[in-house]
Amino acid sequence: MTKSILDELTEDVLNFRDERNWAQFHTLKHLCAGLSVEAAELQELLLWKTDVEAEAYINSEVGKTRFGEELADVLVYLLLLANRAGIDLKAASDRKIKLNAEKYPVDKSYNSATKY
Repeated sequence: MTKSILDELTEDVLNFRDERNWAQFHTLKHLCAGLSVEAAELQELLLWKTDVEAEAYINSEVGKTRFGEELADVLVYLLLLANRAGIDLKAASDRKIKLNAEKYPVDKSYNSATKY
């Protein structure tokens, strides 16, 4: 059976972690906090920018690089957290998309950002 991209990424992240003996520090609480911090750092890149300025930043070489680095940090923490919690992210995502499709049917939510 071939590995999914999520499995490959998780394996890479776990190898990086284990080479440094950091698993001992990766409690659920600390991984959740780390994920939150990294998400805040991602948000900070766009803080006080208008939508136009944010788009321009992301389309710049520096912005694309920095935004990618912060997205990668968020992904790494998410993978570590899912692994620690024993959550299959693909299965959880599939389930959540299905639940959201039921909660927000196309005929009631199409082209609308408001809740009905």
